[in-house]
Amino acid sequence: KAQTYSLFRIFLTILNNKDWTFHKILSEVCDSPLVSSLPPSSFRSSSQLSTSHAPGFAKLNRRDGAGGWSPLISDRYQWLEVDLGERTKITAVATQGRYGSSDWLTSYLLMFSDTGHNWRQYRQEDSIGSFPGNSNADSVVHYKLQQPAIARFIRLIPLDWNPNGRIGLRLETYGCPYTSDVVSFDGGSSGLLYWLTSGLKRTSRDVVTLKFKALRNSGTLLQAEGQEGLSLGLELERGKLLLLTSSTEPQRLVSLGSLLDDQHWHHVAVERRGSHLNLTVDKHTERVQIPADFSHWTIEQLSLGAVQSEVSQKPVTSKKNFNGCLENLLYNGHNLIELAKNKKQQVTISGNVTFSCAEPVSVAVTFTGPESFLQLPGTTVSSSGGVSIGFQFRTWNKAGLLVTFELPQQGGVAWLYLSEARLRLQIHKSGVALNDGQWHSVELNSRRGRLTITVDKEERDSSQASLSFPVTIESHLFFGGKTQFSCKCRNPFNVFQGCMRLFTVDNQNMDLIKVQEKQLGNYSNLQIDMCGIIDRCSPSPCEHGGPCSQSWTVFHCNCSDSGYSGATCHSSVYEQSCEAYKHKGNTSGHFYIDVDGSGPIKPQLVYCNMTEENTWMVIQHNNTELTRLRPSPGVNQYSIHFDYSSEEEQLLAVIKQSEHCEQELSYHCKKSRLLNTPEGSPLSWWFGGPGTGRVQTYWGGAQPGSQQCACGLQGDCVDLQHYCNCDADRMEWTEDSGLLTHKDSLPVRSLVLGDIQRPGSEAVYRVGPLQCHGDRNFWNAAFFDKETSYLHFPTFHGELSADISFLFKTMASSGVFLENLGIKDFIRIELSSSTQVVFSFDVGNGPLEVRVESSFPLNDNRWHRVRAERNVKEASLRLDELPVATQEAPADGHFHLQLNSQLFIGGTASRQKGFRGCIRSLQLNGVTLDLEERAKITPGVQPGCPGHCSSYGSLCQNHGLCMERANGFHCDCSLSAYTGVFCQTEVSASFKSGTSVSYTFKEPYELSRNSSALPSSIYSDMTLRGENVSLSFRTNQSPALLLYVSSYYREYLAVLINKHGEENTSDLFIYFFQIDQNAREDFNLTSDGEFNAIKSLVLGRVHGELASLGFTGCLSVVHFNTISPLKEALLRPDSSPVIITGPLAQSNCGSAASANPYSAENTHHLSGEKRRRHLTFYYNISRTQYTCQM
Repeated sequence: KAQTYSLFRIFLTILNNKDWTFHKILSEVCDSPLVSSLPPSSFRSSSQLSTSHAPGFAKLNRRDGAGGWSPLISDRYQWLEVDLGERTKITAVATQGRYGSSDWLTSYLLMFSDTGHNWRQYRQEDSIGSFPGNSNADSVVHYKLQQPAIARFIRLIPLDWNPNGRIGLRLETYGCPYTSDVVSFDGGSSGLLYWLTSGLKRTSRDVVTLKFKALRNSGTLLQAEGQEGLSLGLELERGKLLLLTSSTEPQRLVSLGSLLDDQHWHHVAVERRGSHLNLTVDKHTERVQIPADFSHWTIEQLSLGAVQSEVSQKPVTSKKNFNGCLENLLYNGHNLIELAKNKKQQVTISGNVTFSCAEPVSVAVTFTGPESFLQLPGTTVSSSGGVSIGFQFRTWNKAGLLVTFELPQQGGVAWLYLSEARLRLQIHKSGVALNDGQWHSVELNSRRGRLTITVDKEERDSSQASLSFPVTIESHLFFGGKTQFSCKCRNPFNVFQGCMRLFTVDNQNMDLIKVQEKQLGNYSNLQIDMCGIIDRCSPSPCEHGGPCSQSWTVFHCNCSDSGYSGATCHSSVYEQSCEAYKHKGNTSGHFYIDVDGSGPIKPQLVYCNMTEENTWMVIQHNNTELTRLRPSPGVNQYSIHFDYSSEEEQLLAVIKQSEHCEQELSYHCKKSRLLNTPEGSPLSWWFGGPGTGRVQTYWGGAQPGSQQCACGLQGDCVDLQHYCNCDADRMEWTEDSGLLTHKDSLPVRSLVLGDIQRPGSEAVYRVGPLQCHGDRNFWNAAFFDKETSYLHFPTFHGELSADISFLFKTMASSGVFLENLGIKDFIRIELSSSTQVVFSFDVGNGPLEVRVESSFPLNDNRWHRVRAERNVKEASLRLDELPVATQEAPADGHFHLQLNSQLFIGGTASRQKGFRGCIRSLQLNGVTLDLEERAKITPGVQPGCPGHCSSYGSLCQNHGLCMERANGFHCDCSLSAYTGVFCQTEVSASFKSGTSVSYTFKEPYELSRNSSALPSSIYSDMTLRGENVSLSFRTNQSPALLLYVSSYYREYLAVLINKHGEENTSDLFIYFFQIDQNAREDFNLTSDGEFNAIKSLVLGRVHGELASLGFTGCLSVVHFNTISPLKEALLRPDSSPVIITGPLAQSNCGSAASANPYSAENTHHLSGEKRRRHLTFYYNISRTQYTCQM
């Protein structure tokens, strides 16, 4: 069947590609059966139930013997091994159960090896290790490997099997022959040197590919040298591959890979294209920029193995020389190993170079968990009366028990263990950090009553500790965590998870294959003849520069200094614009913004200027001040470059997402022409836009390409024959100034000013900061008015990490916000009830859900924010400011999210459970979806979503009114005594003794000019039956007059600060007031009088009987009914009915921040409790004076 399938594929390929040769088609087909023709001697197993269940019967669709292989005992220590005879390319595997039985596997592991030792587990997606098995004895389950494996030996390890039967297996593997050229280096003087000037083709694009297998964790693989001493090198350092350059100083360009000293083959490719270089290690590629010195560099020689001396060109014996094998070394398509084999003249061979790959056999074991241990027999007393134990280990964990043995003479137990990545034997011992994933050797020796521990004996940073303590070992040695001793000593240590190898006892090597075959010692939960260590930090799952650390089972990202959060430092902790900060209630100040959220652009510090009308993002550069220029000898023109506080990609992103950007461009001139209008070539110009900018020959206030200034556009230049004021070339100072608003020309990168060299020429220029307002992404919204309406977008690609954020408001109790489907995978966010949001997804491990429950209804027609994130470690969901809900991902599960349908917003593919309401600012992995543009062409969906005051109206303070805008809102402070973006800023002024502010109300005749009412009713509309007065003050003066209101009937109301006991309280009509923030008190004052026809309100000094008082100090936020006289006087003196006498200056003296807590002069708010400082209200109505005193 397999052969028929292969021929059918070839036939289809010929039909679809007629121009291909038959030979090429055959070479690309790699699915021939590999096992069916092998002799029984090619099969081995851990055990067999009987001779008729031997491993040689485990061939697909065969019924020989008992119809397949079955081991003696069905447990997870069994295995079936196949020797393919030579290294082969393996592309697929197929399994069956044992014929006519109840014996089959339901899941298994695949291992590969070149030597029959040092097995490597095959993993899908770098994580999933198990393969799905069978559901009965006869059907075939075929699995194609995502990446072909190159190996001679295959080992299959059963994980699970039919619970009503036992392990039973028939199998087949598919692939094709694999050919290679191999060379090995001994780590000493052996090496190859290739001279590329002797016939090897050199091009501007250099490509080197190879495979290597390292026997030592450090050493130089390859070094390329060229002119002027420039070189590029590939160096293995502690199991990582480094790309190094050597020019003026050695420089590390990139580090890639990890655990590359595992004695398995690793693929490397280096490709140089101009100034960039791509380095690939196995499946991971990094693109780096090489130094400018290498832009025209050509390679003259390549050295491999031994490091070459720069002077003598002879190999140098060094520990940095590579020890291991290289395979299929190609330079620009040339097979360099074949050239060396054939002893071509351009190749120099030095030292012990062999063209095969002999590997030392070292059997490693993997301790996977708490139940893992290895038991080896104890020692016999030697002639020296000593004990010797040795082994190597590697791990990521900081703690774990390594070796345990009894001390029969002392009646105790000795523990050798890791703690905080240091080796300890009952007491602390020194050592380097030992949880770095590298192999570390340990030797424990007892000689003449002293116990000595040596770590990494062969390394430079080896360490040793000893103590006076005689040791004999008569029973067993336990490696790992589980121990069984008669002393009943409790094991207080963490279990060891990692690998060990090269065990010696009394200088005798321990044969772990005999342990595996139950001929020596004992073990539990070990993976023998392999090291299953995985570097979860290579490549790093941590984004945005967050450092990665790990234990045996998990990784951790330190996001503390990155500006990002989450398990992988994916989501930004900053808002994306000043607009977003404003809507969290912030006022003007410096803020970090992250314009693309979780995208690659870094956060930047900007100034957010939040005014009543707009929210401005201000980005400074190195020279925003007015700068004077004068003629200088030999200088014909000045060129000024501007460096911005933000990086290039940050600037462009800000400009792109803003609704409006502007930059002031000013030129003050005296006999210095600017653009030389109307017909001459410009004498000055500027560069603006992306990169270094494009030449611009218009000035601030004009249009691009016009070669005009603002006055030319408006037709009001000082000389109408010119389009710029400065082009009139006059001896008097004049200027051309205006705003640049064309976003494609921003920011201004540089100025070139060219008419400064003439005698008498002077100029002053200014380029203001870049200012932008309006966040197009923040307000991008759509309204879904039906459950069946939705928007669709291209498939969402968030394979390894995905973050989704948006705002919604609705009156419905449920609905799907977002859905994207795959064949099996999916991702969905929905409002499942009026109080719950659910984030659900499936990446192949089964559906997972993260829920957030709110204590208040979410269908309140107010904006609510949803932020969901999913990465390889966990999924999280946040709703508004409620606590984050998280769900951990399986430790060894699938983690690629594979979607292929359209992305549905506001509904689903089935058109059921759609969302009714508004969705706004929808971002996926930092990219905003343009809901408004898509809504314009989609029935049932409307662009935009009005009605923001229900959500943000509470931000307007002090009687400010929330006013709706198409995109957002603003606070109307016209009826408030305060100002500012949220009516939160106090309007204050410092008063001197002679200062007076008089606010004049409309005269009575103006109110009745067109009325036929009798004179007695003229004043009726200005009769006040109640007054609402509020103000803040700070003063040392007493008595003092704070406020005075007079009428046309010569009635008045006065607010005084009075010394205690100077006035008595009389009865009057009701008046309400408070001082500071204390509870409000009501004072009942009765009178039949009314305050008629108000004429004016005065702050400070007045004329008349109270003229001697006046006020010295600070007045703030003065409010009388609906009038704010101090605000009118300070902010609108020309358009308001106010008269200012004496010095008056706006100040922040009324703010709490300006108050001195140690001063006797504090700010009081007229709104409480009785105090020793008294306020007196004088009322003079109908010639009767009343007072109200506090």
